[in-house]
Amino acid sequence: MTTRSALVTGGSRGIGAEIARRLAGEGYLLTIAARNEEVLTQTATRLREETGTEVHPVVAQMSDLDDVRALVQAHADRFGGLHALVLSAGTGTAGAVADLPVRTYERMLDVNFRAPITLIQAALPLLRKSAQDDPQRGAKIVALASITGVAGEAGLAAYGATKAALISLCETVSLEESANGVSATAISPGYVDTDMTAWKRDVPDRSAMLTTGDIAEMVLAITRLSRNAVVPNIVISRAGDQLWRA
Repeated sequence: MTTRSALVTGGSRGIGAEIARRLAGEGYLLTIAARNEEVLTQTATRLREETGTEVHPVVAQMSDLDDVRALVQAHADRFGGLHALVLSAGTGTAGAVADLPVRTYERMLDVNFRAPITLIQAALPLLRKSAQDDPQRGAKIVALASITGVAGEAGLAAYGATKAALISLCETVSLEESANGVSATAISPGYVDTDMTAWKRDVPDRSAMLTTGDIAEMVLAITRLSRNAVVPNIVISRAGDQLWRA
């Protein structure tokens, strides 16, 4: 039986931590990455205690491409292969196009697009090898995008644009790599109840937001698909009368 491993960015809290927990429960060996060492170490310890699986925490700044490449190497050194690359790290700042400072949208470009494409480039040799070793399921890339990358929303133009780029990247990776058993899926949800969306807990109310478990369920489903199944993008809207709004 193949021992499967996964690398999860943004894995210390929120969506990434829940995805990591679910993957650990499926028996994956894990590398989780985040920028805050204390929180990352606490999450890794908790996951080991809850699931009994091996969890390797690696501190990495997604805005530092050398850190990003070193992260993939750290996973390779620890586990050898890579069956699931989950790109959960992200950043967002609201603001009208007319007023958005350059440094603000540059950071979103760094974290939401440059880091993912660099991670994918660095990880592809590992993913291809693992796909060859597991001819039934292959290897999967899952990227956390946003519904604002599918349908624009006032005040979130730069954030949505970086997520639209991520969606397009996933589609193209599948076109280029699915014959090698490696496919990529973007997940594009509306507001999810995490620290990142705390500023929106009045409208919509927190109780109306998606849960981290909703997103983790989709990730698990993707990892269980055969290598023949390619899912370019999954849009998850909140309940209500505006399906294409965040």
